[in-house]
Amino acid sequence: MKSVNIKLYLAEDVKSFVNIVCRHPYDVDLRSGRHVVDAKSILGIFSLDLSKPISLDIYADECDALLAELKPFLA
Repeated sequence: MKSVNIKLYLAEDVKSFVNIVCRHPYDVDLRSGRHVVDAKSILGIFSLDLSKPISLDIYADECDALLAELKPFLA
């Protein structure tokens, strides 16, 4: 499992983020405080506090391709 912090500023950022994450077969969660949502769910992401960095948990060891695509969102 790998964990990184991300930042999503705009609704377009959320849409782009979900499109990228959905192209990969890994289970991916977003964690903000004690709330955890599926990172492939747009509605779930909008239920989080997007004004703060969010922790992205990727349940795979070899996820370099995903991390490379998510580089614009890394905090």
